[in-house]
Amino acid sequence: MRIQRHSLLSPSLGTQREVVSFHYGPPNGVGKVYMQGSLHADELPGMLTLHHLRPLLQRAEDQGLLRGEVVLVPVANPIGLDQTLLYDHMGRFEAGSGENFNRRYPDFAPLIRDRLASRLGADPEENRRLIRDAMAEALLEVPPLTELESLRQVLVSLAYDADVVLDLHCDFEAVMHLYVETPYCAQAEPLMRYLGAQTVLLARGSGGHSFDEALSGVWWQLDEFFDGRFPIPLSCLSATVELRGKADVDHVNAAEDAARLFDFLVHRGIVAGDPPPLPPARCEPTPLAGSQTLRAPQAGVVVFLRQVGERIEVGDVVAEVIDPISGLATPVQSGVGGCLFARENRRYATRGMDLCKIAGSVPFRTGYLLSA
Repeated sequence: MRIQRHSLLSPSLGTQREVVSFHYGPPNGVGKVYMQGSLHADELPGMLTLHHLRPLLQRAEDQGLLRGEVVLVPVANPIGLDQTLLYDHMGRFEAGSGENFNRRYPDFAPLIRDRLASRLGADPEENRRLIRDAMAEALLEVPPLTELESLRQVLVSLAYDADVVLDLHCDFEAVMHLYVETPYCAQAEPLMRYLGAQTVLLARGSGGHSFDEALSGVWWQLDEFFDGRFPIPLSCLSATVELRGKADVDHVNAAEDAARLFDFLVHRGIVAGDPPPLPPARCEPTPLAGSQTLRAPQAGVVVFLRQVGERIEVGDVVAEVIDPISGLATPVQSGVGGCLFARENRRYATRGMDLCKIAGSVPFRTGYLLSA
């Protein structure tokens, strides 16, 4: 195992942060997998899961079973990890700019497609190498000016040439669920089955330039741009893995999730051995554009009537918002049928606050599909 330290730009006098990456296995082996935890720094299950995955990888490396490289970044966001206000952790947005730590990553396809037009040919493996070389060139052409920009550059530089990228997050209260770009649905099936995902949300670009889509999107976007003139393989299965809810930080869940991720590495051939049989799928993937976010129709105390993981039908009352002054209890009804996969952990709502999310099977939204 090799440890690398990546210094971020110093935002002010006397300060310096770094990202630490752990590298297991041969860097020029059969492939590369990259996993990072807690890019939204207040979402902690990913950190603990990677803590449990490290000894599994070390044992595999000691036994000569690692056929490719696995890179772990357990603490992907030291900036957000240090942001607290009156003991409340503020890890989703950078305090200085207000920017979401998981937005505004490079949109590689427009940056590199012109330089690739004269380079690509008939060999898909050579095209894969050329595209990754072009991505590396593009990363170096725009030097970061801020600490946040340097964090983005470090993380993408560690992951751009990986065959699999897993960005470990969580929601407020949630079941295990994944966000995957639609062209990679078949590649993602073993992952969703090993992890026991109860919801898988698909989109052909969600509009936010999130970390995962920056790395998976370039391949299908270039294929579309060149209209099939060159064989361009889908070379980076990149997914956002939502490890349940913020309070689900315990050794039992983390150890089990780490073991399942290790099983997936065996299935991908990064770790030598016979992969465990694929568990039955716990859901059918659904379009992110069919997911409905229910919002508070008034301010008040939130009482959820349904639990995460439950199947919801159109018209079901999922929650009530109660105004204890007027006595008014306003029901919150679902407009779609599907799995209630995430809900808010706060129990007081201001008007319009997001309350919960239901994975519907029929697309009805367009444009920007992510939350703030």
